[in-house]
Amino acid sequence: MKIPRRAFIGSSLVALADGSLAVANSKSGSQKKSGKGVQREADPSAKPPLVISTWPFGKPANDRTLEVFRSGKSGLDAVEQGVRLAEADLSNPSVGLGGIPAAHGVVQLDACIMSGPGHKAGSVAAVEGFKHPVSIARRVMEETRHVMLVGEGAQRFARERKFEEGPAVTPGQKSAWENWKKAQEAEKAKAPNHDTIALLMLSPSGDIFGACSTSGWGYKIPGRVGDSPIIGGGLYVDNAVGGAGATGIGENVMRYCGSFLVVEFMRQGMSPTEACLATLHRIASMDPKGYDLSINFIALDKRGRFGAAGTGQGFQYSVACDDYSKVLQSPGVTQKPVGPLGGNRL
Repeated sequence: MKIPRRAFIGSSLVALADGSLAVANSKSGSQKKSGKGVQREADPSAKPPLVISTWPFGKPANDRTLEVFRSGKSGLDAVEQGVRLAEADLSNPSVGLGGIPAAHGVVQLDACIMSGPGHKAGSVAAVEGFKHPVSIARRVMEETRHVMLVGEGAQRFARERKFEEGPAVTPGQKSAWENWKKAQEAEKAKAPNHDTIALLMLSPSGDIFGACSTSGWGYKIPGRVGDSPIIGGGLYVDNAVGGAGATGIGENVMRYCGSFLVVEFMRQGMSPTEACLATLHRIASMDPKGYDLSINFIALDKRGRFGAAGTGQGFQYSVACDDYSKVLQSPGVTQKPVGPLGGNRL
């Protein structure tokens, strides 16, 4: 069942019209800058450190990432701490232990982390009762020969390393789950909304780091894993090119290695927004659902350009660098373009 997405009304939606990209906001074609080194047009560039993340709740995570990096910590430390801030917010039903539980009434968390230098990655999935899955994922990357641990194995790994534990479900989410269970007995309850934090950072040295964390599809079948902890699905970083992250219905992303595909389009010369749009069109051209997919991407490249795009009306994403920290609206796509988007094709 499709998860209903939030309806965001943006002032700079990009619509596909007559095969070309038409910007709905008349001011978006200008060269006016908002914030130090950042343009509000499509595919702006900025002097690093640059951080981009999904959704408005990514804004404080971006700010935390920059704060940690400027304190002298590494890029990997910075993205980890940024995502941990989102995980710690128990009012967020999409990330961390405040998230919507699985069908058995317990929150199962997924997360991953990537380092451009060395092309290293770590991931965990279906983790119960631990506050910061992104940090467990980093430890998998740094202390094991593996990339991904799941379920009880991941929990045992975390417990042995004394990671902070927490409630299996918050009181508020438990109450909502109980109501959902009652509704299920009478009729199929509509699946609740959920989102993901995917966060990318470009450092002044040109290195790229990324992390992703989610509580997943609300009331999912226990053990369900979406795209968020899958390297190349919900997150992908290539230090020679750029990075990308995803949010939306994970099954629709992971079948097509969505974030990996965004990076590959950037490798062939597309800007970040072009690459996000091209990936959405590629997926829609193959998927029986067409554009009815609930998929959104963020991306940045080595040049300091960033961008995003989503199906439907698009979505809100957050960007920060220097003294600039804003929530922006991405382009949205609803139909196949008539003309080329630009750049090469796979």
